[in-house]
Amino acid sequence: MSTTPVILLLSGSLRDGSTNEAVLRTAQAAAPARMRTVLYDGLAGLPHFNPDHDTDPLPAPVARLREAIDAATGILICAPEYAGTLPGSFKNLLDWTVGGTEICDKPVAWINAASPGRGDGAAATLRTVLGYTGAAVVEPACGRIPVERGTLDADGLITDPAVRARLADVLDLLAAHHAELQDAP
Repeated sequence: MSTTPVILLLSGSLRDGSTNEAVLRTAQAAAPARMRTVLYDGLAGLPHFNPDHDTDPLPAPVARLREAIDAATGILICAPEYAGTLPGSFKNLLDWTVGGTEICDKPVAWINAASPGRGDGAAATLRTVLGYTGAAVVEPACGRIPVERGTLDADGLITDPAVRARLADVLDLLAAHHAELQDAP
């Protein structure tokens, strides 16, 4: 019996209507019917990471984050770059994943929504931190999809059919990588 793939969408931006959120909301809209996407909305509610609190029982927002990661088939991240790296709030989210095992071997990819020549520091930091967590980075699914505000419709979704197709492909790659991991001896 097969199960429906679930892709967790993590935005690294706290800003309402950010281009990073637009990418992930467009991924939701473009997702193949055979899968489900879940847009995580708890970033602002996570407490500051403190190793003393990374024990059972976890703070409730952290427990919800880890449950969402555990329930996912794969994870798609879209995070902005601030001061040459990830925003502190998103790095905090990632710090909370280090002490758990939920993200270990989980297929993960990211989309960089920044203009060419920007966002590389965030991607490099993301790659480093995900290495510490043991996440399975799906390289072919990672990439750059620059988003200009003029390419969004009234609902804040990207209108370009090529971008929508690329996002559907990214979701498929994450689900396929998960299936490969499950079929491995």
